[in-house]
Amino acid sequence: MSRLPLDFGCGSLKLAGTLDTAPGTTGLLIVSGGNEIRSGAFSGQSQLAAKIAKAGFPVFRFDRRGVGDSEGDNRGFRKSAKDIEAALHAFRAMAPQMDRVLGFGNCDAASALMLASGAGLDGLILSNPWTIDEDETGEESHTPPPSAIRDRYLQKLRNPSEILRLFSGGVNLKKLAHGLMKSVASEKSGSRLSDDMRAGLAEFDRPVRFLLAGADRTAQIFESNWDKSDNRIVRCEGATHAYVDAEDRLWLERQILDALRA
Repeated sequence: MSRLPLDFGCGSLKLAGTLDTAPGTTGLLIVSGGNEIRSGAFSGQSQLAAKIAKAGFPVFRFDRRGVGDSEGDNRGFRKSAKDIEAALHAFRAMAPQMDRVLGFGNCDAASALMLASGAGLDGLILSNPWTIDEDETGEESHTPPPSAIRDRYLQKLRNPSEILRLFSGGVNLKKLAHGLMKSVASEKSGSRLSDDMRAGLAEFDRPVRFLLAGADRTAQIFESNWDKSDNRIVRCEGATHAYVDAEDRLWLERQILDALRA
């Protein structure tokens, strides 16, 4: 196994990528979320790629246009389909033994894969997809769905120290009442972004696996905008958005390897 930095074309522009070599015929294309470079936050994606390649599966990561070492303007995840398709083409050229490539993305990288209808990939691993619309001012609402608020209050009620705080005057009753009102509000039926993601994914007829971190608000909001009975959803209870705990990182790796081996 070795790690090879390389450049590849996306139209007239040059994008930067990294290939972790392995002999397997199934590969993993990692799509970065937000404006992260291909190494990921605190080199998380770089470490993940090394572990997946060590298990025998080649892995390709890249910087989309306008991010990191890649040329061009950063047009955001909604307009990154061409970047993903170009990266897949380069990956296949660099690892010609592959007959199958799965895509993995966390947060808006998962959304980008859905909006692109899979971008020519053979399967998708979609972690904590981003479904939050921007409002008229261009800002995003981070208010959790009522179900998530209810879960948070139920957890507090199970904690004796929180009960003691309530009866000893350590809780802001006005804030508590406001939160309780939000918790009984009706759930949203969806967002414009989630509708577009649903339409994009409907055109993809290959295997899909949703990975949701139980303690992540992005995942909770996704569930409030999605069919909760979708049997493609797998949850890691208590995990945070980036699976920072060692046990949660191991869970993520196992889920990806399981999808690659399926």
